[in-house]
Amino acid sequence: MKTLEGSPIATPGLRLWLVASRFNALVVEPLIRGAEDALLRHGVTAANLTLVRVPGAWEIPWACRQIASGGKVDAIVALGAVVRGNTPHFDYVAGEVAKGVAQVSLNTGVIVSFGVLTTDTMDQALERAGGKAGNKGADAALTALEMLSLRAALG
Repeated sequence: MKTLEGSPIATPGLRLWLVASRFNALVVEPLIRGAEDALLRHGVTAANLTLVRVPGAWEIPWACRQIASGGKVDAIVALGAVVRGNTPHFDYVAGEVAKGVAQVSLNTGVIVSFGVLTTDTMDQALERAGGKAGNKGADAALTALEMLSLRAALG
């Protein structure tokens, strides 16, 4: 059986944009650093990286759609953190952000990887932002590269 899969190695000239929320900055800043580091280590040049900041996770899909519609990007990495609290706010935000990011990717054809943490506690979020559970910002960045490579393989 023939198998097609991508590689997390950048081809020259790839343009990647990071969309990151400012809310929960204690968690999101390490996600940004992890994504940037992973992309640079895998061949993306700093000149081809752009960071867009939005107020919170809710605004991430809108910014991703604007960027994807502009045609100046190969892939987008969405970064944020939605931490469950004592109100139902988490239930509304987490699901809608995930759905919105997926819709952007499906409707525009631009690869948008999902690095928005949805956790029950701040400790869980910090563990996933460079703690003992790794850095999910780096993981999302490498996913974007792998999907770009897979798209090229699929033609």
